[in-house]
Amino acid sequence: MDARTSTTRLRIERLRDALIATGTHAVLVPSADPHLSEYLPQRWQGREWASGFTGSMGNLVVTRDGAALFADSRYWAQAEAQLAGSGIALEKTTSGASTQYIDWIATHLQPGQALAVDGQVLGLALAKALRAGLSAKGIALRTDLDLVQQAWDDRPGLPTEPVYEHLPPQAAVTRADKLARVRAAMAGIGATHHLVSTVDDVAWLLNLRGSDVECNPVFIAHLLLDAAGGRLFIADGKVPADLAARLAADGIQLAPYGEAAGALAALPADAALLIDPRRVTLGLREAAPAGVKLIEQINPSTLFKSRKTPAEAVFIRQAMAEDGAAMCEFYAEFEASLARGERWSELDVDERLTAARRKRPGFVGLSFSTIAGWQANGALPHYRALPESFAHIDGDGLLLIDSGGQYLGGTTDITRVWPIGSVSAAQKRDYTLVLKGTIALSATRFPRGTLSPMLDAIARAPLWQHGLDYGHGTGHGVGYFMNVHEGPQSISKAIPEPTMAMEPGMITSIEPGLYRPGQWGVRIENLVLNVAIDTPEHNAFGEMLAFETLTLCPIDTRCIDLSLMRADEIAWLNSYHATVRERLQPLVSGAALAWLLARTEPLTA
Repeated sequence: MDARTSTTRLRIERLRDALIATGTHAVLVPSADPHLSEYLPQRWQGREWASGFTGSMGNLVVTRDGAALFADSRYWAQAEAQLAGSGIALEKTTSGASTQYIDWIATHLQPGQALAVDGQVLGLALAKALRAGLSAKGIALRTDLDLVQQAWDDRPGLPTEPVYEHLPPQAAVTRADKLARVRAAMAGIGATHHLVSTVDDVAWLLNLRGSDVECNPVFIAHLLLDAAGGRLFIADGKVPADLAARLAADGIQLAPYGEAAGALAALPADAALLIDPRRVTLGLREAAPAGVKLIEQINPSTLFKSRKTPAEAVFIRQAMAEDGAAMCEFYAEFEASLARGERWSELDVDERLTAARRKRPGFVGLSFSTIAGWQANGALPHYRALPESFAHIDGDGLLLIDSGGQYLGGTTDITRVWPIGSVSAAQKRDYTLVLKGTIALSATRFPRGTLSPMLDAIARAPLWQHGLDYGHGTGHGVGYFMNVHEGPQSISKAIPEPTMAMEPGMITSIEPGLYRPGQWGVRIENLVLNVAIDTPEHNAFGEMLAFETLTLCPIDTRCIDLSLMRADEIAWLNSYHATVRERLQPLVSGAALAWLLARTEPLTA
């Protein structure tokens, strides 16, 4: 038994000790924190601590005599490797939103037994589903216990890095204007108070940024607004005095992080509290007095921040150009180095691409951990090379690189696939079919208000025609110097909801893929901006939107099987490359410029 496996088994036993001590029979450890974040500060990475599985999504259930990790297809290969020898079974789920573990718990516990889950990290929707699924089997739900806290002796505390202000000109809308807009939305639905717990909403609304979560410029805090002011619940010492004074001038007072629940408990009986049921935990919801009127709707800020202003779009385009220039510098160096016979690893790609970005104006950090997957590793959508597990780029094949940066004026996310040596006809076919999906959706026009999941099939159609598909969504929203994954829009197989309507100013990824386990993977990703367009009949049938492709980096043409491409698809690609060349040429020189010119040469059928 290796040390890692031994450590995992010991930690699972610590959780079982806590089960026995509390009279419970199973514990659910979700990938969640008190803000229901996608990416978690170290303090709330209990599932990773206990299981050794490092994927960004997944749920762990530990019983007195068993344990199972529930993860979707993006993580199956990774989970199988990381769980090997741990005694934890991998339960494969159909999607990241799957609640298959509820049925598993119901069949593994007996009537009269109890499941423990920390209510402070349990979302309202999940709490309802758990209660419904377990009560039917006579199983109790305990949400007043944090068994991870009992088992994890050296659990990290709250992050201590200071908060800073996102300033003009990139912060194109003032804090006062954002607060006024949210308060107008509150008044419109009769809310006297509004709890904002999602950290990206808090950061956006207050024009603040932080570094409490890797790659996401956010900080751990709750915000309680009323008609005239508000309280920011945040750890002591994180807000410098001068910034605290500017917040106070806009009516925002500071309070200790742990007092959020108490503030809710002290709301007046005639209060009407707006909460987003998908963005607040059971623990905070239950802190509000029973007599307070609850208004459950999506956070107004979630909708507002998804629509970037024209002024913000200007800075986003600049950030995309700087990011593209960094990639030109990197790829030119990479190809020249390989031509000299130098050996690269996936770790080298990560390090040197980051170094190229770090030189660009306005760069703050990465927007997510770089995915550099050579051949079979490229078939793992959320793969990350680590010092203890990585591949060298040797021989012939495909190198998939998914990376992005945080800039003061925007957030980038781009995936490209590059041929190394000779590529096979099968690899070219897969690459071309994925590219056709990217082009098909990028060229689509659609009515304003179209529910974003309705667009998903457009990118999949070229693959479906050949009996192929991919397990992840086609597109996610992207923030403005904010989280790389942002709602409410989602181009995916999600069940459409009214809040997913496509509106001008939204930024979304387009990233179809194709993965052959043990062989190679292909994904081609650009970010696009929803823009209003005129129609031949001047919008007589309603407003129409189109996608402006924001990402600026060549799409490699050496992998294309031209026999599969239509003339209009070739025309789209040539037009895109002409734009890339025009926008990036002033920002690069020397080898990077030569590489850019070579990689943007137009294709002919």
